[in-house]
Order: sequence, then C-alpha cells, then structure tokens
Amino acid sequence: MNHPIFAANWKMNHGPSEARAFLKTFLTQYQRHYDRTIIFFPPAASIAMVASEVEGRSDILVGAQNIYWQDTGAFTGEISGPIARDAGATVVLVGHSERRHVFGETDDECADKCAAAERAGLRPMLCVGEKLDERDARKTEEVVLRQLRAGFSKLEQIDAFNPIVAYEPVWAIGTGRNATPDDASTIHGVIRDELKAIVGDRARAIPVLYGGSVNSGNAPALLSAPDVDGVLVGGASLNTGSWISIARTRPTAEIAPEELGRE
Repeated sequence: MNHPIFAANWKMNHGPSEARAFLKTFLTQYQRHYDRTIIFFPPAASIAMVASEVEGRSDILVGAQNIYWQDTGAFTGEISGPIARDAGATVVLVGHSERRHVFGETDDECADKCAAAERAGLRPMLCVGEKLDERDARKTEEVVLRQLRAGFSKLEQIDAFNPIVAYEPVWAIGTGRNATPDDASTIHGVIRDELKAIVGDRARAIPVLYGGSVNSGNAPALLSAPDVDGVLVGGASLNTGSWISIARTRPTAEIAPEELGRE
C-alpha cells in the first residue's frame, strides 16, 4: 500500500480569513506525520493563503478544486493550470462528481483538464464514480472504466506522469451513505487493473482514494480495505476537530481492541 493520502475538499467554503483560522488551529494540533500525506483543496481565492500557511510542511500539499483546459485567454471567471501553480497549488481535482453532474462537465473536458494539469506541472486527482441509477443497473465498472480511460487519454507522457485517482460514487456524495469497505475495495481493484493496462507496473505507485461521506467513524475500516490508499473528504473536513481525527486515522488492523471506540 502507498502511504495513505488524506484529502480535504472544502468546496465553496473557507475563504482566506476562515482558512487562515482553520490552519492555525490545525497546524498547532497536528504534528508532522511521515507515514501519510495531507492535501487541502481550498476555494481558488484561498489557495495562495493556504500555501503560505503550510510552507515548510512537506507532509502537506495544496490543490486547486478545478482548472480550465486553456492556459491563457478570455475566459472570465476561470482559473488556469499555470495560475493555480503560481498561487501555490501542486495538485488539482479533475472531474469531481459536482463538476460532472452539477456543471455538466464531460469525459472529454476532463481529459482536456488532465492534459492542462500535465502542461502546468500539476498532479491531477481524477475523480470517477457512478450515479445511483447506474449502480442499480450494474453499470458501475462500465462507468468507472469509461471515465478513467477518457481522463488519461490526452496525456503526452502517461508513463512518466504521477496522477492520483479518486473513486467517489455519486450516490454517496453528501448523502450520509457510503460504500462499504468491500464495495470500495472491489472497485478500487478494477481501477488498479485498468491502471496496469495503461502504465504497467507503475500502477502500483498510483494512489487510489475513496470519497463519499467519509468521516472519523468509517475512515479506519475504509483504509483497511485492499487497494484503498486514502480518502477524499468533503463535509467532515470543514471542522478542525473532525478533520484532525480523520487525518490521524490508522487502519483498523493497526488499532488494538482496547483502543476501538477511542480513535
């Protein structure tokens, strides 16, 4: 297993002032861990401030929630890969379920955004996942593989690239429902097999995260599941207490029985 990644997607929350206050508390209470990586995905207006606050912490990365596929131009309201990188981001979310299903982002646009990330030197976290009707129709693997293949289809140097993949079933985003560890592990295994077909043995080094109503209660079991290399967290990452608890999570297998219930 890769060292686990704990990614906090703040969505449209925590502007610069709130983000600064959050990080002052977080950095005071969360000491450097060498066995895991933290990634914050703040709103675009907070990227530079977050990057400044975590400077010097090699265990903490900063990401953008979205980029446009052109590097420059008359695209009012958009943020390009080079601008995100200049603000301090080193990672970028691509194809988050809300981008796909609220804003209508297509597989082809996700491919363009992954290619834009590559040009800018950003590491894309490609999000894939099925809607409830697709799950009920037993199309989960079909949907996930289509999104995965499309997302990486326009990369120039896929063999040398270092992406991240996040499986986030749409039916579990913000609903309080989440896939069981076995569900997550099964789909992560499908993703891992496809990555092997794309990049060969390097697939083992590509982290595959689970996202979907992750909290401090279910994180240990999810992280214990085979092929689950971390978690992408939404609502539970907005509060410092719950986020610190998640960021400190150890897989269930590493927790002594007497500790269960006290994590």
